[in-house]
Amino acid sequence: MASKSINFSSITSKLLGFKQRILKYTKLIFIVVLLGMYSFLVFNINSLINSEPSDEAVAEKLQTAQRPKIDKQAVIKLQELQDNSTNVQALFKEARDNPFQE
Repeated sequence: MASKSINFSSITSKLLGFKQRILKYTKLIFIVVLLGMYSFLVFNINSLINSEPSDEAVAEKLQTAQRPKIDKQAVIKLQELQDNSTNVQALFKEARDNPFQE
């Protein structure tokens, strides 16, 4: 096989010609790349929105959530105080009749 000599000047001239052809389409290339990135983000956001947690993850979160415990004696005491006070009864009645009034 005959060895070809590498001519750097011809390579650089071809690269410059390629560069000038690409520079014509820089705006188009930029818009296509930007639209590609945007569509990729929209697709990923859509897939994350539609994903649901597994049943095991839900059960684990429910087990870690502590439910507040209300003392029965405190509830009884509050009900007794409400029954005994006429001002409190009037206040509760007024709040039931018009809950949006301040």
